Amino acid sequence: MASHKTIIYQIFTRLYGNRNQTCKQNGTIEENGCGKMNDFTPTVLKNISQMGVSHIWYTGVIRHATTTDYSTYGIPCQHPAVVKGRAGSPYAITDYYDIDPDLAVDVNRRMEEFEQLVERTHKAGMKVIIDFVPNHVARQYQSVCKPRGVKDLGEDDNPQNGFDPQNNFYYCPGQRFTPYFDLYHGETEPYIEEPAKATGNDCFHNAPGQNDWYETVKLNYGVDYYAGRVGHFDPIPDTWKKMTQILMFWADKGIDGFRCDMAEMVPADFWAWATKQVKAKFPELVFIGEVYNPNEYRHYVASGFDYLYDKVGMYDTMFQIIRHQQSTQAITGNWQQTDDIREHMLYFLENHDELRIASDFFAADGRKAIPALVVNALMQQNPFMLYAGQEYGEHGMDHEGFSGHDGRTTIFDYWAVGTLCRASRKTLTDEERQLYDLYKKVLNIARKEKAVSEGLFYDLMYVNQQYHRQYMFLRKAKTSQLLVVANFDDTTAKVEVCIPAHAFEFLGLREKTYTANDLLGNTTSVVELKADQTVPVEIAGRSAVILKLK
Repeated sequence: MASHKTIIYQIFTRLYGNRNQTCKQNGTIEENGCGKMNDFTPTVLKNISQMGVSHIWYTGVIRHATTTDYSTYGIPCQHPAVVKGRAGSPYAITDYYDIDPDLAVDVNRRMEEFEQLVERTHKAGMKVIIDFVPNHVARQYQSVCKPRGVKDLGEDDNPQNGFDPQNNFYYCPGQRFTPYFDLYHGETEPYIEEPAKATGNDCFHNAPGQNDWYETVKLNYGVDYYAGRVGHFDPIPDTWKKMTQILMFWADKGIDGFRCDMAEMVPADFWAWATKQVKAKFPELVFIGEVYNPNEYRHYVASGFDYLYDKVGMYDTMFQIIRHQQSTQAITGNWQQTDDIREHMLYFLENHDELRIASDFFAADGRKAIPALVVNALMQQNPFMLYAGQEYGEHGMDHEGFSGHDGRTTIFDYWAVGTLCRASRKTLTDEERQLYDLYKKVLNIARKEKAVSEGLFYDLMYVNQQYHRQYMFLRKAKTSQLLVVANFDDTTAKVEVCIPAHAFEFLGLREKTYTANDLLGNTTSVVELKADQTVPVEIAGRSAVILKLK
């Protein structure tokens, strides 16, 4: 078991260091600017580390489809008809062996700049996670940086076969790619794809719609979707071998983990095969899976995943509780559903796919999620993830271009994030600074308190069923013990926390009078713990009390 809790900080690399606040809708890279890997200086990384972060997930560092022309550097141009936004989606990969040129100061040395970023991050005491996008690639995928002797995806395919276990793609023989949109998209020549390849979101015909992942093509792992998802895994499909080579390539660069996009759309049989090979050589490397079907969680854990998104359970529940649409009693049911694999569940309140907490479509105020932050970060030993800007209450209410007015920070456009710019200039508002200070305090408690990183967890809600906007629990490791009470209500709550006799037995607590230091409020009080008796606790609205008992 880890001696320190894992805290993952997701950074959309293209946006993080960009200080150009022109923010022109649909602006080019020349107009709106772009963050660079070199923006992560030792000082910047030190500040991130001091927030309590153990891992940085650098999102979007592998080369993906974009409308920006880098042909003078030997990088193939992408047709704008099959690129979403000016900057393009980081999940439409155009070369698995290359670094995105947007992120480099010197495009010709972009891989070297990435390797230096990995080294700087390690020197700052943190580990590096990057994306692995296994389910689909950009429609015009072409590797110009693959190592000698490596064949490109699709290079040996027989496109006359809709499905072949050894093909890398699925095809629509005799049919041209004819989506809903104009294939010219301002160019003199149209985008032509014949025969059409299947689209990334399991769209196995030649005419994807507006809501399909039309800019991507589905990779073939030996599953015949045309025959009802029949698997052909013997002999090993060619795609398995090529994708495992890619994992090994990046692991050799010294990274510490992969966040695997839409992992459940790739057969678990592949993951079991690939993770076994990768971990044989890199035993400390972690795999984080984006898996949304709870019925498949244990299957993917057994296939080598260290952590899985707890989206459908814990995230969705917290979303509703923050908005006062569900009782805090629901938290108990959620952790119980995954209790046997609890160390594998990754908790989060924001990521690049989800609404910003402070957006008008979620809570309209980042401070309203403070109790959820405390609960998710402290209730178990499993990892917690936050998204850059969350710690300042980023609103995500810009209309950047391809990304509309949707309460999310764009992943398709060249843009600058307001709170990150203000943080770099030290011009945060008082509210933003206060929220950041609180995040820093909570995350460091999660990292450093033995009761959190190593201790047992005891949910107190079953003996406190009268409370529906508060959540309370105990954590204990040897002499380190915490009583945590979070208040999701808007007003101050005075609660009587019952601590059952079973808690004393399970945790090895002693009935006695304790000095209690509130780690958030920096106050000291006296608390008497007795079996089946109550402890009075007063908590401000949308806040929490973390009592360290001595």
